[in-house]
Amino acid sequence: MKIFVDGDGCPVVDLTIEIAKSYDIDVVVVKNYCHEIYDDYANIITVDKSSDSADYYIVNNATNGDIVVTQDYGLAAMALAKNAMCITQNGLIITSDNINQLLERRHFNREMRRKHNKYTKFKKRDTKSDIYFENNLRKLIENLKK
Repeated sequence: MKIFVDGDGCPVVDLTIEIAKSYDIDVVVVKNYCHEIYDDYANIITVDKSSDSADYYIVNNATNGDIVVTQDYGLAAMALAKNAMCITQNGLIITSDNINQLLERRHFNREMRRKHNKYTKFKKRDTKSDIYFENNLRKLIENLKK
């Protein structure tokens, strides 16, 4: 089992590495060359800046039983097809039961923004989000280790 982190702009990279260390699980953080991430424990992979380079690296290297940390539902859908588990930076566990709804909502919101030039502002991240993420990542790991 490995944990792959879609590292570009991900606020839980350090937290994911800390949790992975506690379970002695390998971590692969994939980021483009515009981001600076360093860690002695994690394997940091730097890819091209093109829009889906990190996604393609992750989906080409993730396997059955791996965990993918991403907020990109497209990447999550591809990872699920490879029998990897997915979790967002806010702790939402993405499964085959909810991915279609998430993709439909993403499409609907994109269309609304395009047609109406409306953009949503995301709430500022708080400690509750980190706690929820940590609890659910630990649950995923423990379920996979059984």
